[in-house]
Amino acid sequence: MANTTQDIFGSGRPELAEPGSYGQQPQGFRLPPDTRLGAVHLRIADLARSIAFYETVLGMRVIARGDARATLGAHGSDRALLELHEQPGVRSAGRRARLGLFHFAILLPDRAALGRFVRHLAEIGVQPGAGDHLVSEAFYLNDPDGLGIEVYADRPRNTWHRIGRELMMATDPVDVEGLLREAGDAPWTGMPAGTVIGHVHLHVGNIDQAAAFFSEALGFDRITWSYPGALFLGAGGYHHHLGTNTWAGSGAPPTGPDEAGLLEWTIELTDPSAIDAASASLAGAGYAVRRDGADLLASDPWTTGIRLRIAEG
Repeated sequence: MANTTQDIFGSGRPELAEPGSYGQQPQGFRLPPDTRLGAVHLRIADLARSIAFYETVLGMRVIARGDARATLGAHGSDRALLELHEQPGVRSAGRRARLGLFHFAILLPDRAALGRFVRHLAEIGVQPGAGDHLVSEAFYLNDPDGLGIEVYADRPRNTWHRIGRELMMATDPVDVEGLLREAGDAPWTGMPAGTVIGHVHLHVGNIDQAAAFFSEALGFDRITWSYPGALFLGAGGYHHHLGTNTWAGSGAPPTGPDEAGLLEWTIELTDPSAIDAASASLAGAGYAVRRDGADLLASDPWTTGIRLRIAEG
């Protein structure tokens, strides 16, 4: 979806986005600055097929595997990035308009790694989509079940800009040649240590309802809101841990139990009291919550699951 800097911000006057100079805070509970994302859980049709894709195309490795479930991560790390849950017979996400996952986003540790990944895709004949988002450079593809994936690298925070209280994000052309130069001659050897889940992006039914749930109840700051049909939210000044959009169209249904999709995504916190506060905030706003051991489980208004847990390591 091409929404360039000029399309979104026109002739607005950019200023450096210094810490604390941008974003709109929720009125009550606010997620702490060290909030990060954990594993995303996907419902897929064929475990062996998906593992082959995530190993060969994305360069992940299998950390653990059972009969109908596998955990994948980066090389040189046991941190779980992806949980695959096989449900034979589920339908591909395809091009059907559904609420739920738009894409999950894998954040590489630096621009050179992204350049090596892009060169790897060219070598195996995969042609991704691409977007320069001002705060990051990103490439897009789909897994065998049609589920959206972004692989990206952030620009340094001291290069981000804002207009008023809004962080500038857009979709401009990517400088692919510059990325390849940054990669140097080093080969792609898979997702490197330091790779994390950077954000999740969801199709939702209504932006105001998304702001009420994800910001006022769950505690994310609203970061960018002028991008057409979308709202980007984050914690600790990050450009977004969560994207939401209404691009699936009016009346789109949630992803069904017989369709490939996102089962749940994970928010990791370091302080157990923050999980208690999030629970109280969600419940106080009228949303159902429950405990799974020390973890807190909730669902957004469009049935996608969210797990809040204590970060490991």
